[in-house]
Amino acid sequence: MRRLVPALVAALSLAFLSLPATAVHAASAPCKPGSGANLRGKDLTSATLPYSLRCADLTGAKLDTVDLTGKDLTGAVLRKASLKEADLGQAHLDYADLRGADLTEADMGQMRAKQANLRGAILADADAVQAEFPHSDLTGAVLTRAVLTQANLTDAKLVDADLKDATLGQIKGRTADFTRAKLGEAKLGQAHLEHAVLRDADLSEAEFTQAELDGADFHGANVDKASFTQADDVDLTGARGTPADLPDDAVAPGAPAEEDAAGGEVTAADETTGARDVPGNVVRPKGPSPALILVILSGLGLSLTLILWGVAHRRKERFVAEMAVARHAAEEDVTRFGEEIDALDFEMKINQVSGPTYEWRAALDAYEAAKQALHVAQTPYDLQAAAVAVARGRQALHTVRSGLSGTSGHH
Repeated sequence: MRRLVPALVAALSLAFLSLPATAVHAASAPCKPGSGANLRGKDLTSATLPYSLRCADLTGAKLDTVDLTGKDLTGAVLRKASLKEADLGQAHLDYADLRGADLTEADMGQMRAKQANLRGAILADADAVQAEFPHSDLTGAVLTRAVLTQANLTDAKLVDADLKDATLGQIKGRTADFTRAKLGEAKLGQAHLEHAVLRDADLSEAEFTQAELDGADFHGANVDKASFTQADDVDLTGARGTPADLPDDAVAPGAPAEEDAAGGEVTAADETTGARDVPGNVVRPKGPSPALILVILSGLGLSLTLILWGVAHRRKERFVAEMAVARHAAEEDVTRFGEEIDALDFEMKINQVSGPTYEWRAALDAYEAAKQALHVAQTPYDLQAAAVAVARGRQALHTVRSGLSGTSGHH
């Protein structure tokens, strides 16, 4: 059985009794950061933590491998805290202060961190699938090899962040600031980066397949060998390097401006009418012949048909690709959930204990529901049913774990 020093027990008890553990409370306005339980510098790796740690002071605390699934850490101060391999799945960290915190290999799936401060935080190899960081500050953060598939980085600040070899497929990154960020070999397939700032960023060998880039600013960015296959609204004005697989309508780095037809050169109109400005002669323009008009109209009709066919074909390809990426992410999430169930089942058998029957059955039912949702899903939207089932099942598993911790002493 784990033991805590009396002061730590008192602090945790106070936090648990004075702060309501409800979803409504988690969604309310943040309290004053650091005004909760004082756990500065504590080693909590063996502690049984309460659900609510709102605005707790966890500066420099040690939380390596601790299960914080679904816990409320809204407004908590975790500056320079160690959370290596911690489980923060579905945890609430809105407005939290994580400056300099170490979250190496942490599981942050579906974690909520709106307007959080993660300046200089270390998230190397972290798993942050569907995590939410809208309006958060990740300036100088280290996210090398991090997996942020479908994460929300809307209006987030990632200036000077290190995202080398990170997976950022389908992220929501509208108006995000990646100035001087290191994104070499990063995967940004189907990323939404409308009006994002990528000035002076290192994007060498990055992948932007089917990314949405309307209004994105690439001035000074290194796009050498970066792939833009089927990306939309690619404008690399002011960028450096030689990108790969640019769409036909893309603006390449260093693309020459259109020349003015004036200045004595023959214009398109001159070619059509046959007019020549010869000194001493009167210019007598000729009208286009009916045959030429017919050829032009026929060409326009054929071009319009091909364009419409191309648009339809591209939409179909985009849908197939989006569905493949979304299904892969959903399948991985359901697989991980199944592994979590197996791990907990193994733990209960080894320790000869049993969890709450109702919650255990709810977790198993949720797993089956998630698999069924995957089987029948036809669109990315349909896959949300699997995500909802997994989230419900993980909450049930959390309840089972909480019951076990009070009887077996295993966290």
